[in-house]
Amino acid sequence: MEKRQLGTTDLHVYPITFGGNVFGWTIDEKKSFEILDAFTGAGFNFIDTADVYSRWKPGNEGGESETIIGNWLKKNKNRNEVIIATKVGSDLGNGKKGLAKKYILQAAEDSLKRLQTDHIDLYQTHFDDESTPIEETLEAYAQLIKEGKVRHIGASNLSPNRLKESLEIAAANGLPLYQTFQPEYNLYEREKFENGIEPLCLGNNLGVITYFSLASGFLTGKYRTKADLGKSARGGDMDKHFNDRGFKILAALDEVSKTLNSNPATVALAWLIHRPSVTAPIVSATSIEQLQSIIQAPDLAITAHEIELLTQESAW
Repeated sequence: MEKRQLGTTDLHVYPITFGGNVFGWTIDEKKSFEILDAFTGAGFNFIDTADVYSRWKPGNEGGESETIIGNWLKKNKNRNEVIIATKVGSDLGNGKKGLAKKYILQAAEDSLKRLQTDHIDLYQTHFDDESTPIEETLEAYAQLIKEGKVRHIGASNLSPNRLKESLEIAAANGLPLYQTFQPEYNLYEREKFENGIEPLCLGNNLGVITYFSLASGFLTGKYRTKADLGKSARGGDMDKHFNDRGFKILAALDEVSKTLNSNPATVALAWLIHRPSVTAPIVSATSIEQLQSIIQAPDLAITAHEIELLTQESAW
């Protein structure tokens, strides 16, 4: 397992990113510590979260995931051994949202406090804010970088045009360039990324860290009938994948899994890891058993033929 460079930064990560959206949502702090210990104990070093995680859970306000990660970092005294990515821009309620300079500067301070650190390795635009000039947003990031509070910046959920415009404005004005992009991308959801953003990412040397890398669990093979939908908190809209193409993808995953003596989740992640544009897929786990499937993906002996089979069977 070799490290990969994130964009053109000095950050080098192993090719799996742990997704902190589950912290404070489907697993509590104790379980989160256990999972993080196992993830880093296996040699991985990249953790992604956001200030809004996990506001959607009743009783939460947002910031729960960052707080748990911060407590874990303090307990283990391992801040310099891991790369921490978080995001800004989502709606935290009470007017706390967007990409205005004043808001970003305050939101960054709040994230730093929750994470109990003096710097964020990768600070990402979570969602676009068309009411704020791109220059203003990038100027906020420039200030944070100058102050040493942020090392590099990335983006998520921007349209191809807005990402292209952001890169052009940064280059023209000597402002920080987005170094990474975080799209929804997996064997099932391919068309939007491959037709729009992927060429931009490849052309601008952006590191790609995919979210919903297992299609919220569909690509694990756990959800195959409507009776399976109640298996987890994420099962709610899983049946949108229940169509001929979805089942064709699962059949291909089953076939390759059997050949490699593996499982669908590991194979689906291995396919992503071997995409030329992808640096480190983001994946979550709520148990050590789930984590094992994830961390086996980088070393899976998948062949070019098997990758091509998956690519063909998942064609849209």
